[in-house]
Amino acid sequence: MKVLVTGVKGQLGYDVMNELAKRGYEGVGVDVAEMDITDSAVVEKVISEVHPDKVVHCAAWTAVDAAEDNQEVCHKVNVDGTANIAKMCGKLDIPMVYISTDYVFDGQGTRPWEPDDPVVEPLNVYGHSKYEGEVAVEKYAPHYYIVRIAWVFGLNGKNFIKTMLNVGKNHDTVRVVNDQIGTPTYTYDLARLLVDMNESEKYGYYHATNEGGYISWWDFTKEIFKQATEMGYDRYSEKNITVTPVTTAEYGVSKAKRPFNSRLDKSKLVENGFTPLPTWQDAVSRYLKELDIESL
Repeated sequence: MKVLVTGVKGQLGYDVMNELAKRGYEGVGVDVAEMDITDSAVVEKVISEVHPDKVVHCAAWTAVDAAEDNQEVCHKVNVDGTANIAKMCGKLDIPMVYISTDYVFDGQGTRPWEPDDPVVEPLNVYGHSKYEGEVAVEKYAPHYYIVRIAWVFGLNGKNFIKTMLNVGKNHDTVRVVNDQIGTPTYTYDLARLLVDMNESEKYGYYHATNEGGYISWWDFTKEIFKQATEMGYDRYSEKNITVTPVTTAEYGVSKAKRPFNSRLDKSKLVENGFTPLPTWQDAVSRYLKELDIESL
């Protein structure tokens, strides 16, 4: 199986390529230098030449706040770029995996979002663009997986865990919001699921984050520091740093609205025979062991 992976320089694309290699599949990784997804002629040329059996589309504009001031570019990447790929997948009858987000929903309430819930009003510019990307995939690609994820972290890029470990090095107190609820997604674990999906034909919409229960960003930070302390990094112990829970309102307004409810219902994975991701606590443990905390 030959798989074209977009966004190969990002957290997820990097891990998908590694997972493909591990299973003996041929991964062809592209980023903007090899295939500018906003250029339809380039997309047509690359996909025609590679002629993959599957496409995993990880490339995206993911800077949520910056999207508010760069709507046009965000739309070009997340909507037009996705449509360009989906059209070629349709033309060549190639199954496609599109990575989406809980931001397509309005972020309100407490009920976990289900994969087939109707999208009524995405939260912000980024959410709108990812939703329109979903619509393009559904319109042009004959066989697709649309996989929504949340709170992503991986080795190959910036993420919340790296940010908090850095902040914790230089501060005695950190303020973290405790009224936004969801679950983290470790790209290493997600990559395994995405390759599993490429080995099957149970297409459709899915939600995929790590198991282990719904938490707030404050809960997440407490666990990160607890595990770092257990690894011998005493700087993050409770005696050296206080993690203060605050509301979103107390924390201060960000340019883009953030979801209070990022809970994703993942039961459809099991119903269709896919293995769920391990717990987020276990994922944090494995991730911290891979990270070089000292050099962050």
